[in-house]
Amino acid sequence: MTAIVVSPLARIAEMAVRHHASEMISLMAKEQSFHRPAVIKADRHLLLGMNDISFAGTGDLIAPQETHVRAIVDFAKSWDRTAPLLIHCWMGVSRSPAAALIAALAVHPEEDDIALAHRLRAASPYATPNTRLVMIGDEVLGRKGRLVDAVKAIGRGADANGNAPFVLPLLAKIDLI
Repeated sequence: MTAIVVSPLARIAEMAVRHHASEMISLMAKEQSFHRPAVIKADRHLLLGMNDISFAGTGDLIAPQETHVRAIVDFAKSWDRTAPLLIHCWMGVSRSPAAALIAALAVHPEEDDIALAHRLRAASPYATPNTRLVMIGDEVLGRKGRLVDAVKAIGRGADANGNAPFVLPLLAKIDLI
């Protein structure tokens, strides 16, 4: 069983090395620049330009879109899962936890949404998944409102300073004989 590591931007190099990650999804505002950690393969780094907002039409800010979510789903499905997937945003609290839920469901569609949301909350008391990403992810993944309801059920996370990376374990598959 592997996992998804969720991190703020300031700690991506440390988390990539500590968890032996070689694949990464970055959810950053278009104007923010950063360096990809050397241990992350260039061809296995997905950079998505979006702001941490929950609705479109906010000046020059870019709201999460269906194309962003489809890119997360496609990237997650192509992740070889031999090592953890690193997902980060600026603070590691909103966009990246939402993307982690989407990625987890992309690789394990049989996962129970409520169990996954509770696992997220157990891993991070601070995570407050971006509602727009969650809503679009729910639709793209055909969850029929279950993901949205599960995230609502865990509520808003505690106030955070953006320095609390966490590990979201993936569902362990049980082989039936």
